Amino acid sequence: MQKRALITGITGQDGSYLAEWLLSQGYEVVGMLRRSSTVNFERIAHIQDSLTLVSGDVLDEGSIIEVLREQRPTEVYNLAAQSFVQTSWGQPVLTGEVTALGVTRVLDAIRLTNPEIRFYQASSSEMFGKVREVPQTEHTPFYPRSPYGVAKVYGHWITVNYRESYGMHASSGILFNHESPRRGLEFVTRKVTNSVARIKLGLDSELRLGNLDAKRDWGYAGDYVQAMWLMSQQDEPGDFVVATGETHSVRELCDVAFSRVGLSYEDYVRVDERFMRPAEVDFLVGDASKAHDKLGWRTTVEFSGLVEAMVDADIDLLRRQVS
Repeated sequence: MQKRALITGITGQDGSYLAEWLLSQGYEVVGMLRRSSTVNFERIAHIQDSLTLVSGDVLDEGSIIEVLREQRPTEVYNLAAQSFVQTSWGQPVLTGEVTALGVTRVLDAIRLTNPEIRFYQASSSEMFGKVREVPQTEHTPFYPRSPYGVAKVYGHWITVNYRESYGMHASSGILFNHESPRRGLEFVTRKVTNSVARIKLGLDSELRLGNLDAKRDWGYAGDYVQAMWLMSQQDEPGDFVVATGETHSVRELCDVAFSRVGLSYEDYVRVDERFMRPAEVDFLVGDASKAHDKLGWRTTVEFSGLVEAMVDADIDLLRRQVS
């Protein structure tokens, strides 16, 4: 029988890469979309004809139940979230409704319709926040430092609770930062690479950023969605850190990106207090040993190659837009 997967958040970076991967594995892929006048299909336009797109909302459990009954997926990947940390400070209640309680609604809809469905929850390294140990593993205590991180901790633990209480195949991927040319412009990696392209093409003259010394474990989104899929193929569900195990600063990100176009970041980058977080997360770096051992998962794209590919893609995109 052909496998069928339902993806919430299919129009996002991860949703688009996951949909591509599942199609390549012979799946029927269903994407659940909110009824909204602002839905952006740009990331999935090239595969849209191969997808089934349906209306549903993680704020409305009834709509999720209806989608599950009609589409009968064998796997559900919950990638829907208010996923931008900075926004979570301005909209903490909405972030909780979508990123925390939204997980409960999806899990409960699965429990009520077909508890045999395999479930994947997109957990986040932001749950570690003010880190208790370096590197972070599946057993590192959480200490979130933003409403987004707090909401993700709730989503993570409710997944564990449904797994243990109802025997559901529910797994969480604790994904560290993962980037690509499809990353939203509000995220620092894409903000940097897009600004580099704009400066190189004479459209901008400076880039304003917050803490240049913040360090992150940055990987390639196309690699990370394969880890999501691998979790759902295991005999037993579980929680897995997905990371490169390397850390790089925002300053290093800028250096690699500007060097790609023959410029020095020091001539263009300005530190702006407006972009400092109320509570900073300083040193996130993951230990993905469990994912390596149990899933056989590995990264394929290293940091500088990822940043350079993003710069190249942004230059191509801008040249098409201004031509």
